[in-house]
Formats: sequence, C-alpha cells, structure tokens
Amino acid sequence: MATLFVVPTPIGNLEDITLRAIRILKEAPFVLAEDTRTSGNLLKHLGIRKPMMAYHLHNEHVATPRIVERILLEGSAALVTDAGTPGISDPGFLIIRACLEAEIRVECLPGPTSIIPAIVSSGIPCDRFCFEGFLPHKKGRQTRLKLLTEETRTMVFFESPHRLVKALDEFSQHFGPERVACVCRELSKMFEEVRKGSVAELAQYFGSKPVKGEIVIVVSGKA
Repeated sequence: MATLFVVPTPIGNLEDITLRAIRILKEAPFVLAEDTRTSGNLLKHLGIRKPMMAYHLHNEHVATPRIVERILLEGSAALVTDAGTPGISDPGFLIIRACLEAEIRVECLPGPTSIIPAIVSSGIPCDRFCFEGFLPHKKGRQTRLKLLTEETRTMVFFESPHRLVKALDEFSQHFGPERVACVCRELSKMFEEVRKGSVAELAQYFGSKPVKGEIVIVVSGKA
C-alpha cells in the first residue's frame, strides 16, 4: 500500500532524531522538504543521498495533486519540515488530507516537537492544555485573545522574536499582568533559555535585551 511517512526532525540538537526516522529517510524513494537546503544539510549529516522535492506554504496548493500521483507511482515518500513535526504550524495538513482521500496510508512517526519540552519544563500544569500556535498578526488577533480570557487550561503559543514583547504585553492586558507564564527560547540548542514569571515581568525582562531564536510561550489558564 502506498504510504506517506510524516517524519519529525530535530528542533535543534541533531542527536534527537530517532533510529526509525533515519531508516525511513533512507528507504523512502524521495523526500518532501519545506526547505531543501535545510533538509539537505540534515540528510548530509546522516549520510543520506536522496531526491528532494520542495513542499512549502507557497506551493503546497499547486504541488499537492502532483505529489499524490508521484507517491502512488513510487510507493512512498517522506515528509519533513525544517524542524519538529510536519503539520504543527508547518506545511503538512494539505498533503496528509489529500493522501488519505486518495487511499494512501499516512504514518506519522513520533519524535521532536518544541511543545512538550516547553510545557513540561515550564512548571505550569500540563495535565490539560491547548495549543494556539501563532496568533494572527493583525486581523483577528484581539478577537482571539478575548476568547482566551476565559480559558482555564494552560495555553501554548508560538511567537517570533520581534513580536515576543508585544505578545506578552497583550497577555498582560487580556489575562492580567500577574498571570504566570514561561518563555522557552532555542529549546535543545546551545543558547537554550527557559524563563518563568508573570507576563509583566517577562515583558520587562525581554524588552531590555535583544531576542533571537525560536520561541514557545506557555501561559497558565484562568484560575
């Protein structure tokens, strides 16, 4: 049966890739990559030479039907993104849905994601949580935050470095300045930083220094 393998890749530390992921990348006829340069470096590090096809937010609508046909012809493919698990705030949903509609089996390997390390290391309750991903940049942002004011579960957000302080200020406005949160930056990488405090304290801290890297924000729910 034709199969699309969804392969999580390390979010920073290359040692975090699984043995099974390496085997699938070696066996798959071709690899769908968000950025062929980034994934090419990973494959080179693993000693794997494999045909790659770009699959990203800017071409996924056009490329999906062609990819489905190729998987049916060649038997399988491996889907990777730059880091973490495909489909989680990254390309993947459209091709997965299309494969299922074409009766192509989809097999998602367990593996790296920044969500779980962030929420576990935050010290904020992780028995129940909701993942919000990236908030809308403009339209719908305030509406979404207003809806979350009554959320009692721990909330997990992705944010870019240059919008981090803005997001924390907005959390202070909507959730209250004393709401406990944790900013996790560059998880699993050399300059990993995990800082916990009230959203007001975190806004002041990160507003006083340059901020770089991949960021996950964990915010406690309404008491």
